[in-house]
Amino acid sequence: MDLLSAHHALFDRLPDVVYFSKDAEGRYTHANQTLLQRLGFSDLKALMGKTATEVFPAQLGEHYWQQDLQVIRSGASMGDMLERHLFPNGESGWCLSVKHPIREDGKVRGIVGISRDLKGPSTQSPVYQRLAGSLAWARQHCTDPISVADLAQHAKLSVAQLERHVLALLQLTPSRWLLSLRLEYALGQLASDRTVAQIGLDSGFTDHSAFSRAFRRHVGISPSDFRLLKTAGA
Repeated sequence: MDLLSAHHALFDRLPDVVYFSKDAEGRYTHANQTLLQRLGFSDLKALMGKTATEVFPAQLGEHYWQQDLQVIRSGASMGDMLERHLFPNGESGWCLSVKHPIREDGKVRGIVGISRDLKGPSTQSPVYQRLAGSLAWARQHCTDPISVADLAQHAKLSVAQLERHVLALLQLTPSRWLLSLRLEYALGQLASDRTVAQIGLDSGFTDHSAFSRAFRRHVGISPSDFRLLKTAGA
């Protein structure tokens, strides 16, 4: 077994990690079983040669494909992207994604990437026991204008201590975690008939522009397009 095949076999055994490789045109050359299952493919042959635009809903596929092209053209990695993945099989969740260029003879020949599911913290962790009350308070008040400093004060920790503990526990900085809570709330509210602007304000964002930018960056599409996507799939 060569090194690349060994990597493929390793990632096939990780059910909470999506792994893929693509060529210089952004076409899939490999995917682990987790990604195949979430895309609804029975085997790799059905996916190979396709781009993200062909296997994800139109707006999302275009977003992922543009990311691929950016890495291929720039030769620069994209790392630790907080993203809400929405798969055709209905599965969704927050993940941290990384995309790296594959180089051969100094030229970019493709990309390789992973997306690791973000799961809830272990309730047995001493850090969780120390922060449980403050994390619950933050969830309850995430749509209010609370800051990382407010959360640190509630936890009776310095900001630096809070940053270290939350990162170890949740795999996110406190600011990114608060952002994910606000976006999670907004995702649920977009099923209602309220305006996107009002949902953004009610979710704790300062204005419609700030909400739309954050939503597009971390979900991959605009709030309006997400609403249309969910309506079409209902």
